[in-house]
Amino acid sequence: MTTDTMRASTKKTVDVRDTGSRGVGKPNYLAGFFGWFWLAVVIIPIYYVVVTSLKNQGDYFTANPLALPIPPTFHPYQEVIANNIGTYFLNSVIVAVGAVIPIVIFAFMAAYALVRGQGRFLRFCNGLFLMGLAIPVQATIVPIYLMITKMGLYDTLPAIILPAVAFGQPLSILIVSNFVRDIPKELFESMRLDGLTDWRIMWRLAFPLTSPALVTVAIYQGLNVWNGFLFPLILTQSPDKRTMPLGLWAFQGEYTVNIPAILAAVIVSTVPILVLYVIGRRQLLSGLTAGIGK
Repeated sequence: MTTDTMRASTKKTVDVRDTGSRGVGKPNYLAGFFGWFWLAVVIIPIYYVVVTSLKNQGDYFTANPLALPIPPTFHPYQEVIANNIGTYFLNSVIVAVGAVIPIVIFAFMAAYALVRGQGRFLRFCNGLFLMGLAIPVQATIVPIYLMITKMGLYDTLPAIILPAVAFGQPLSILIVSNFVRDIPKELFESMRLDGLTDWRIMWRLAFPLTSPALVTVAIYQGLNVWNGFLFPLILTQSPDKRTMPLGLWAFQGEYTVNIPAILAAVIVSTVPILVLYVIGRRQLLSGLTAGIGK
């Protein structure tokens, strides 16, 4: 290669690098505009809810809706607390914990059996669980209502927990199965050579290795159960059996005009969900991503 050829090649490489650098550094004003616009769409409603919940009823009708309350008042929160919001909150906690724990345990055991087991019956069960993903809750509410009534559980918290556990199984089993399936078979064989039974292998080997999936299932199903509205509406009647979503609906009827009190109740019901999401956000996203990728 001659000297002139080397110089031309070097100059061409530098030109390409300079062009690429200028392309990378060029600002994208259109993307920035839509990014800020979407941020405003998300932030402004949240800001409005928080600010309005700190206003009196008179300030809500007379002041600027987006203006800061001067001075802020917690009277709407006092009204909400004085009207059984604590009972609704406690019922939601009982229902969420009572549903999530069985969902996680049953989904793990079923996923382990479906992945490690063999036979037509297990393949049939796997197809049955996958079929459950295509059945909407609304299509089964009448049979569920009849079964709960026949069991004598109507207007009780177990009436909400049992259907939530049943409808939480298909997706949970699908997520956990992907993790169990990717555990190396050599680990199972080595533990079997050590004389361990399937039951001990499941809890001592598969359970720790599938903990990301179990955390994902617990957080995801916990959010679904906490926000559930249909089961509490159809399967309960007494005010002391209401959960938070149904309690918010009752507050909306009771405070038809008192918007600050309604928004204060919304914030009270949202705080546990927000805390749970902040704590388990990484586990939730990583677990769902790994489950889809696998």
